[in-house]
Amino acid sequence: MPIQTTANIWHNGQLIPWDKAQIHVMSHVVHYGSSVFEGIRCYTQPKGAGVFRLQEHMQRLADSAKIYRMPLPYTVEQLSVAVVDVIEANGIAPCYIRPIAFRGYGEIGVNPLRSPIDVYIANFPWGKYVPGNEGADVCVSSWSRLAPNTMPSLAKAGANYMNSQLIRMEAEVNGYSEGIALDVNGYLSEGSGENLFLVRNGVLYTTPLANSVLSGITRNSVITLARQLGIEVVEQALPRELLYICDEAFFTGTAAEVTHLRSVDRILVGDGSMGPITSALHEEFFGIVNGLKEDRYNWLTPVNVKVAEPVGV
Repeated sequence: MPIQTTANIWHNGQLIPWDKAQIHVMSHVVHYGSSVFEGIRCYTQPKGAGVFRLQEHMQRLADSAKIYRMPLPYTVEQLSVAVVDVIEANGIAPCYIRPIAFRGYGEIGVNPLRSPIDVYIANFPWGKYVPGNEGADVCVSSWSRLAPNTMPSLAKAGANYMNSQLIRMEAEVNGYSEGIALDVNGYLSEGSGENLFLVRNGVLYTTPLANSVLSGITRNSVITLARQLGIEVVEQALPRELLYICDEAFFTGTAAEVTHLRSVDRILVGDGSMGPITSALHEEFFGIVNGLKEDRYNWLTPVNVKVAEPVGV
């Protein structure tokens, strides 16, 4: 999906022109993948716009950096303010926001500790992520998710997404919208950039963090909504074959939002349409983020951007 440029990017406390946001080819991150990042969405509401779960995203960025011994020079609160600043400076909503912290230009070699840390925040328009207006056709990938005690799945690190790229490319060249990875023990893990939910006999199942999944913020939101709606939620290790006999399945994620799965490995999920539990959660999620339902969990941080229409769902 091509990037639509905006006017400004936040860099180490200052707004700079988009085209000036450049790094040296010898920066540590280029050679060793030493970055942590976030993906955040800003949605439109009838009276303005709001950033979805901004503080939680910035806390996860700080947590990811801490895991990799990368001391951020800004607090969660300062980074949250910076996100609002760059959105308002660019005057664009709805939008996708990409904060990233990485080891910059300083030294070569695997040891990153003496390389400086740079922080950037960009925002730009971005619509639907997982292809398929009538639901996504996905496959089980031949690539496994990272094993425990190799690279930490709870850190949203750039290097982890080399694994995600293999999953996504394999799916695309084989005619699917996305791939689902298993963990190293053969249990369901997640998509290349999405958490996974299945419905069976009215119960909502999702893979736990121990199955090499990212602690998704949209995942957490959907679990919260499901429990509030009286839907039983079970987090447990799930076998691959449950994909083929479940009644409903869907992805969650900042980019994917709530995307129902039409088929897995050419086997229809239910009758292929969005099922009742997925529909209820889809309606509740988009109702809140688009300002059509009460923001009863205070998930939205207001930004002063006037726009005409909400993002398509």
